[in-house]
Amino acid sequence: MSLAFGLTVLTMAFAIGHISGCHLNPAVSVGLVVGGRFPARELPAYIVAQVLGGVTAAALLYFIASGKPGFELAGGLASNGYGEHSPGGYSMTAGLVCELVMTAMFVLIILGATDPRAPKGFAPIAIGLALTLIHLISIPVTNTSVNPARSTGPALIVGGWAIQQLWMFWLAPILGAVIGGITYRWLGKEETDT
Repeated sequence: MSLAFGLTVLTMAFAIGHISGCHLNPAVSVGLVVGGRFPARELPAYIVAQVLGGVTAAALLYFIASGKPGFELAGGLASNGYGEHSPGGYSMTAGLVCELVMTAMFVLIILGATDPRAPKGFAPIAIGLALTLIHLISIPVTNTSVNPARSTGPALIVGGWAIQQLWMFWLAPILGAVIGGITYRWLGKEETDT
């Protein structure tokens, strides 16, 4: 599962990074605005497109998964959750901190890998491997969000508890992205001669 997420982002970054910056995640787009790499005026349109993409992808996955005998939506369609809906039974606080930290690190890695001073052509590899690592760490905690659009799609299909807990999978990644953007602006600033 972790490799599926990481390789998807890695390959899409190579495929559409030069077209749209490969913005697939509202939290990352927010982090890029805070990090000074993306114009705030474009953010609303990107977020709408990202959420529509997340909902479309979840509907497609539901269609495919429901073609298997014995499929039950009660399994959650990989919806994100905490408490009794966390794969490992982690609390809301543990899930919130995990999502916040993982997203902050993801944005930090994206900003670093795409910095003009970084080696050219390797950003998609670093970003895809980072997302793989994030999923390896946090699937047991929340089923891993770090992407509000990815969280919204399955939650809308599952309904009930998934919708009730969705707030956290918007709040924590966006706060984490803001922290990542601010941190990279501080860490990544170039020294000037005085």
